[in-house]
Amino acid sequence: MNTQSRGAAFILGVFLCAGLVVLGFQISSAVIEYRQFERSVTVKGLSEQEFPADIVIWPIQYTVADNSLDALYASIETNTGLISDFLQQNLIPQADISVSAAAITDKSAQQYGGNATPAFRFTAVQTVTVYSGNISLVREVMGKLTELGKKGIVLNQNNYQANVEYIFTRLNDVKPSMIEEATTKAREVAEKFAKDSNSVLGKIKRASQGQFSITARDRNNPLIKKLRVVSTVEYYLSD
Repeated sequence: MNTQSRGAAFILGVFLCAGLVVLGFQISSAVIEYRQFERSVTVKGLSEQEFPADIVIWPIQYTVADNSLDALYASIETNTGLISDFLQQNLIPQADISVSAAAITDKSAQQYGGNATPAFRFTAVQTVTVYSGNISLVREVMGKLTELGKKGIVLNQNNYQANVEYIFTRLNDVKPSMIEEATTKAREVAEKFAKDSNSVLGKIKRASQGQFSITARDRNNPLIKKLRVVSTVEYYLSD
């Protein structure tokens, strides 16, 4: 290769290197700008409020026993009628009262070869349920259950299946305001973070709403419900 050709190759190499350096700088700058553009902060906002339950489910459960199946069914019919009359006499509408099928047990079929003979062959557990939106009335009637005991009805007060249940059904009514509160609190946290980091809070990059939870305020106040939701929001940050 002559001197002139070597000089041209050298000059071409210099320009090529310079071009690569400039291209590398541009790519580097683009990466930095992209990362700056993608700077963000993720925060959570909580909304927690208390509301009274608006539905009560009150199962009234009792047990009867007899050696005659016909007599057992007669007792079930009599006791169920007494409970229904008691509820309606205390202003609970018949439409709020439902009766489930009785659970009947034949104890002679459960001895498994044992010698002990049960006092009664048949037992039955029957449940009369009150489903009402008038919680104050139902709670008032609950205090009068001794009247049924005086009529010879054996109530299953300690059975977990007979526990009173309070329900909150107006979630859709309060959901918008609670989501707004949770989002507002999330933004307050994000603004504090941006201020502390000498940044400017930008638009929302993404947001997600957590599930609503409904629990009793405490075990002594099951008719007061605590509603809770957490919103997660990611904001852009800029200098």
